[in-house]
Amino acid sequence: MPDWLVLILAMLGAGAVVVVITVLRHKRAPENEDPSETPDVIEYMTMWIGVVYAIVLGLAIAGVWEARNSAQDHVQSEAQALHEISERVRVYPADVRDRIRGDVNAYVSYVVDHEWKTMSQDEHVSDRGAQLLQKVRQDVTDYRPKNDFEAQAYQPLLDQMTAADQARNARADSTGPTMPPVVWWGLLTGALITIGMVFALQIRRTRRELILAGLFSATIAFMLFLIWDFDAPFSRGIAVTAEPFVNMFPGLHA
Repeated sequence: MPDWLVLILAMLGAGAVVVVITVLRHKRAPENEDPSETPDVIEYMTMWIGVVYAIVLGLAIAGVWEARNSAQDHVQSEAQALHEISERVRVYPADVRDRIRGDVNAYVSYVVDHEWKTMSQDEHVSDRGAQLLQKVRQDVTDYRPKNDFEAQAYQPLLDQMTAADQARNARADSTGPTMPPVVWWGLLTGALITIGMVFALQIRRTRRELILAGLFSATIAFMLFLIWDFDAPFSRGIAVTAEPFVNMFPGLHA
């Protein structure tokens, strides 16, 4: 099911539940009940709970958004480091240069064409990708410079190789969900409590209040959907893409 359809159904469902419960409550309420006599303490508690839950939602959205941006930065760093390796080996002999570039291209092609699907579906990187990157590392580290010019390029190549390896490890750590299960329980419980306080206010006096209560619930559902969508940076709707690899190595995916 597309993510946009999940979002629409969640928002419509949250609003519909509030409207249905409010209408049923209105029909079953005693005739002498006066909704205007809601105790001030209930109004205060409702406001306080709403403010606290809004802060929690804001922090959760900021956390998953930061995690997504970090995952995108890891991909950019990895692609940039591999591009630097491919460019800096131009000072090496032709056979060494072509072998390193060929192994870099093989790794990038595998990541874009195969590993990204594994990350999206299974939320982990593949062993094959690690093996291909290890082959690039061996190519870079095992070569012995034959002159000062090659020696000057050797250490920067090792640094870029280390940067690529670190970026890959960070990418691997970012493939799973960001929010712990206990936080999700807190968010869902808080949503039920916050929406439940609407009924404590006896929202059943006018159609305008009924519409606002439905929109309030739909907004909470929308916020929870955003958190869920950003929670797994590589797996869901607004996912991190392999575009940095494609941009750095356009010849492989023309």
